[in-house]
Amino acid sequence: MAKVLAALRNHWKKSTFGACLLGWGGHWLYGKHCDNLLRRAACQEAQAFGNQLIPATMPLKKATVFLNPAACKGKAGNLFEKNAAPILHLSGLDVTVVKVITGLLRRADEAAFSKIPIGFIPLGKTCTLSHTLYPESTNQVQHITNATLAILKGETVPLDVLQIKGEKEQPVFAVSGLRWGSYRDAGVKVSKYWYLGPLKTKAAHFFSTFKEWPQKHQAALIYLGPTERPPEEPEEESSRLPFHVRLYRRLLSYWSRPKEVSQEVAPEDWEEVKLSTIELSIATRNRQLDLTRTEDFMDICIEAESVSKGQFVHRGSQKMRDPHMCPEGSQHIQASRCILKLPEGTEGSFGIDNEEYEAMPVEVKLLPRKLRFFCDPRMRQQMLQAAVQ
Repeated sequence: MAKVLAALRNHWKKSTFGACLLGWGGHWLYGKHCDNLLRRAACQEAQAFGNQLIPATMPLKKATVFLNPAACKGKAGNLFEKNAAPILHLSGLDVTVVKVITGLLRRADEAAFSKIPIGFIPLGKTCTLSHTLYPESTNQVQHITNATLAILKGETVPLDVLQIKGEKEQPVFAVSGLRWGSYRDAGVKVSKYWYLGPLKTKAAHFFSTFKEWPQKHQAALIYLGPTERPPEEPEEESSRLPFHVRLYRRLLSYWSRPKEVSQEVAPEDWEEVKLSTIELSIATRNRQLDLTRTEDFMDICIEAESVSKGQFVHRGSQKMRDPHMCPEGSQHIQASRCILKLPEGTEGSFGIDNEEYEAMPVEVKLLPRKLRFFCDPRMRQQMLQAAVQ
């Protein structure tokens, strides 16, 4: 024992390094053990759900799972297969996996398919949609398993969708929004500075200020104001009913449908804004969901171009966490539809739900409550309580 203590004292640097390495290894193994326990508990809950008996006349419950393959530096697929897929397999649900909302809404049967509730699996670290649907969690495995179990519990909320269409291209759809500007351009370059560790975000924004300053993005924006929100239709339950009941309801709905009466359509009141901005964002209200609001609109944020380089670097870090934040001093517009006209020869790219698209003149149209997403029952309850207060 004395020799061991003497060796540790004589080689204290190596001993300290070894102790730190051993402590880190023990902590890592303990974390893996805890993650396995979380997965096991979630699978047991899913198996209990899957073992429930259902009547022979009732079809399997269906769900669509939204998976972003580019999330988490391309590791989203592995995270899904390891943490979410086993739960879905044990649940007995008829699950369809889609990789982008655009693919779902471009389907020939999108009118019927979009009525199937969507389960969103949060595999990235900056998606604001997960903050709306699920409680915060510092443990990634727990966050993913809780989101997957929410699909089994069946609580849903309606979310808006943006339809973004160029002059010639097929429309693209987004549940978060569109970004165009310097913060977005700097944000996509953060991974290039991986060797700087926690300073990589600030470095990407700092080096982007070496370009012409201030950085201006000029365009013309034509828009319509908010529209009145109609009463929400009850959730579709017909897929769980026998065929003869569904047929009867459809015939009854058809026979009782009032005759169409031609009405004069009021002229649309368009407004136009000439903008010169460091960044423009067009976002849904999904990240600040209000189940009782009486108007439908999207948020347009036109940020002031008079930003110092220091403010740009600081704000860039904030926008990595909340891409559609609208800083103080920005022009804020609420619109149900807008047309963005870019000067001829404009270069650069849009960020649409974190996917990159060539910048071009586009029309953006709000599709209110287009899709229903599964959510944690606690989050839905909080939304309802906030509405009452």
